Amino acid sequence: MDFGLSPRAEEYLGRLQDFMDAHVYPAEPVYAAQRRELIAAGREHDLPPVVEELKTEARGRGLWNLFLPDSTDPAHGLTNTDYASLAEVTGRSPQLGPEAINCSAPDTGNMEVLHLFGTPEQKERWLKPLLNGEIRSAFAMTEPDVASSDATNISTRIERDGDHYVINGRKWWITGSADPRCKVMIVMGKTDPDGHPYLQQSMVLVPMDTPGVEIVRALPVFGYHDQEGHCEIRLTDVRVPVENLVGEEGGGFAIAQARLGPGRIHHCMRALGIAERALELMCRRALDRVAFGRPLAAQGVVRQQIAESRMAIEQARLLTLKTAWLIDRHGVKAARSEVAAIKVIAPRVALEVVDRAIQVHGGAGVSDDTPLAAMWAGLRTLRLADGPDEVHVRSVARAELGKFTQK
Repeated sequence: MDFGLSPRAEEYLGRLQDFMDAHVYPAEPVYAAQRRELIAAGREHDLPPVVEELKTEARGRGLWNLFLPDSTDPAHGLTNTDYASLAEVTGRSPQLGPEAINCSAPDTGNMEVLHLFGTPEQKERWLKPLLNGEIRSAFAMTEPDVASSDATNISTRIERDGDHYVINGRKWWITGSADPRCKVMIVMGKTDPDGHPYLQQSMVLVPMDTPGVEIVRALPVFGYHDQEGHCEIRLTDVRVPVENLVGEEGGGFAIAQARLGPGRIHHCMRALGIAERALELMCRRALDRVAFGRPLAAQGVVRQQIAESRMAIEQARLLTLKTAWLIDRHGVKAARSEVAAIKVIAPRVALEVVDRAIQVHGGAGVSDDTPLAAMWAGLRTLRLADGPDEVHVRSVARAELGKFTQK
């Protein structure tokens, strides 16, 4: 296995790191100040203007839509392995880095779905403005009334009525849906509740301004309200044309699996980017802070925390890069077990590193004076998003046991 970057990716990496140093990191306090102003004005989900400035700068530098695999966009020629290292860099500034280069979830997964399964009309209406960074989108799968870790449980109904589908149900944790720029959701629901468990679900495109779409509330994450929002949404007799079907009826479960494979690599590498920044903050704090007459960095327990963090990050990165490499060469199905494994390991490692960094910072670590508390809150959700740890552990165990039970 060779995880070395292609010459094209090396070039992008250099440009991206320069962009982060020159523009993204300096914009973080500006973003925070603009958010405070917007919240005070009752517009907490509006985008701070500095983000659009970053997007303009990034696009001018050719740092745009880099998540698209080379099979989708030969213009940049990046593999999943190539993009993984770029995703890690953007993860160091999770609120600004990904969106600045138009590589934010859930838009990335939605764009991939529309590219692979969308009709020409769907691509023109929704994919094109998403690729241009003109609108945002949401992916509505999780529900409050069922255990959504098992996607076959989904209870939202999508029923055919002549030339329309009628949708009824409740969704929640729908990331991005509070942002005024969010114009469309991909909604997953059941079109054939009596069919095969993996053929009951379908996906349809639902514009946010469709009658019957009600945003009930934006949900906080450990007290934090993200700019884009994670909403509970009620769908009551929502009617959309049958042309809004994504793919074919009964194909929703398969589309979801295709969507989540590469997306989990993006999540995991961004998580490791957060871990790297937390480790950097930990080291700087340990060198600057004096306790009992010596810098914290001279204390054996702190040195162990730093060393354990470095070793864990390296291990998690190698497993994630192996997974990207397998997908590039053999497809998502061949890397199914590895995808499940990294979804457990990367957030777990990142949380451990951030937790150690918080401990080294003392009281400052749990305040808003450092980004560590917000990092922890965001990372903790990754142990639930795209399937909880327990589901992925179950998948790894099943694959491992299968080696000894198959005839």
